[in-house]
Amino acid sequence: MKKLAACLAVLLLGCSLLAVPAGAVGFTSTYTPAAEAVYIVNLDTNIIVYEKNSETPLSAASLTKLMTVLLLLETYGDDLDTPTATLTYEHTNYLYGKNASHADIRQGETHTMRTLLYCMLLPSANEAALMVADAIGGSQSNFVYMMNARAKELGCTGTTFTDACGLDPNNLTTARDMYLILRALLEYDIFKEIIRLEKWDVPAAAKHTAPYMILTTNLTIRPSAGAEFYRSYSQGGKTGSLEDWKNYAGWHTQDGASYISVVLHSPNSCDQYGIKYTNADGTPKYNPALYETDMMMDWVFDSFSIQAALDTQQPIEEVKVKYSAQTDTLLLYPADDLQTLLPKDGDGTETQRVFDLPESVAAPIKQGDVVGTVTVSLSGQVLGTVELLAGSDVERSELLFVAAKISEFFGSRYFKVVLVLTILAFVGYLVAWVTITVQDKRKNRNKIRRRY
Repeated sequence: MKKLAACLAVLLLGCSLLAVPAGAVGFTSTYTPAAEAVYIVNLDTNIIVYEKNSETPLSAASLTKLMTVLLLLETYGDDLDTPTATLTYEHTNYLYGKNASHADIRQGETHTMRTLLYCMLLPSANEAALMVADAIGGSQSNFVYMMNARAKELGCTGTTFTDACGLDPNNLTTARDMYLILRALLEYDIFKEIIRLEKWDVPAAAKHTAPYMILTTNLTIRPSAGAEFYRSYSQGGKTGSLEDWKNYAGWHTQDGASYISVVLHSPNSCDQYGIKYTNADGTPKYNPALYETDMMMDWVFDSFSIQAALDTQQPIEEVKVKYSAQTDTLLLYPADDLQTLLPKDGDGTETQRVFDLPESVAAPIKQGDVVGTVTVSLSGQVLGTVELLAGSDVERSELLFVAAKISEFFGSRYFKVVLVLTILAFVGYLVAWVTITVQDKRKNRNKIRRRY
């Protein structure tokens, strides 16, 4: 049984490392998102807290840069200050007339990969992404091939990249796929450091005689400029937009619980914060994906917490005991309390338990012996499997044991076969005896008749 439980534990760990949750929890948010797709996953348990159209391919916009960043970090690792890239005419020509976000890198300027990393993640600089693509791939087309190949390796099933920056509307992704990409990036400390920053100074270059400041597009981490968008639990993320909708993929942490959220194609009309503020031309400063992320994550942190799904001090089930005079049943206790994500106002009934137990156990039994397992689920998602331990020692009654064995023998198939064969043999003997006796009597009568 211990080997079985160990195998189950390894399987669950493997599934967690793959980071591909299996299904959506059936909880109803207090806010109904207008976004075309939403995906929220707890990183501590891999539980999907909310899902909406998470497998639907949609235009990725600047979320495309997250894959470019991932390939940069996987290529150069910690060596970000030696390799460089230069902005060329081909890069500026591709960006011309597209009103693309930038970091004011000018044609002919050369920057390190560290600088380009900051430029892509803070102001979402498109020129920086194109520079990285040529430096790593040798050409834009080859780098796009690398992007798509890496997406498949991560388990992305609805993602297709067509450029390195996201300006092409044919860059497609799903909410689930973008979760996988962002989760892979969270393995890098430098990435987590950068996405938390409000601003950074770009070093002087050929056409910049002094360092200059760049700002993040993520208002959820800017206490002053972010105003109502700001959330203390926001650890950073990446924005994106092409039309009258916006995307956002974010990382959030509070009270020991961490989440990734992905919101795709939130319409400007749903933003109740941005409508209060205006740009220089008088138009509202819409950030609908940030607004909907705030609404959803407020609900998540208000509604869920990491709790114990089981109590190791309380018996969870009992099983029948054989060959014991002291008890007929044995109380079973969980070996682990299974810390997991649960509703804050839950009473324990929201989880489902499936027991894997024998019909009975035979004494003697030692306290702590593994008797079986219990698998705990929450709205169809398996939270974990825990061993069930014997709660006490149970001695064996030799008298009951012997009596049971005798009873088992007389009730066994072997005894029944022997009994049937014995009866058949006896009947056969009886038939033979009767047959011989009758034949002998006939012979005797025949002898008497001959005499007379």
